[in-house]
Amino acid sequence: MTEWKARRFWKEATVAPCDGGWQVLLDGRPVLTPGKQPLRLPSHQLAEAVAAEWEAQGEVIAPLSMPLTRAANSAIEKVAPQFDAVADMLASYGATDLLCYRATAPAELVQAQAQAWDPLIDWAQDRYGIELTVTQGVMPVTQPAPTLAALRARLDPLTPFQLTGLHDLVTLPGSLILGLAVYEGRLDAEQAHGLARVDEDYQSSVWGADAEAASSAAGRLQAMRDAERLLQLLRG
Repeated sequence: MTEWKARRFWKEATVAPCDGGWQVLLDGRPVLTPGKQPLRLPSHQLAEAVAAEWEAQGEVIAPLSMPLTRAANSAIEKVAPQFDAVADMLASYGATDLLCYRATAPAELVQAQAQAWDPLIDWAQDRYGIELTVTQGVMPVTQPAPTLAALRARLDPLTPFQLTGLHDLVTLPGSLILGLAVYEGRLDAEQAHGLARVDEDYQSSVWGADAEAASSAAGRLQAMRDAERLLQLLRG
């Protein structure tokens, strides 16, 4: 049986202002989310970029080629209705942040982690007025309660769209600090991805590259770039 695929039904994708933001129109009809909610976008730049994704579609619609549209759908249908739960989940990465867990050996890896991660630990402590406990090994370490509270509070002022953009920047590298550093402009997505791969890069230098792992890493990097672009477009 041939799999059914959605096909292009419009000639032109445009944008127009609407109550509370901007909307994308397909031949004059507003785009809706999969759950039939208005796809209301908070910035003109984001609306233009989403419209460009629709305009670029061929005869068969390829959802994976529309990361901004998918992110907007998630912000409206998933993040907005459960903002606190999503913020709590992202904040929980601060309790087990990748940057706080260091290797005990070999010396080359210990040094590589310190050189890559210590500047971000220092930045976060200065930026948010917190203390982060760094440990060696895999045994869990408890971060100070005021630190976790301050990191969680940093997420409260965000909009559902901003929290959506932050999501992949935190969950993919496994670090709230890296995600916030990209959000704050301290790093870009590629730098954050590279910092999250210190261990993997060391292993590759010792044992050689793995094609499957490299492909997976490339996918994570692209998702982080898409998330960073969403955040940039929200500022427009």
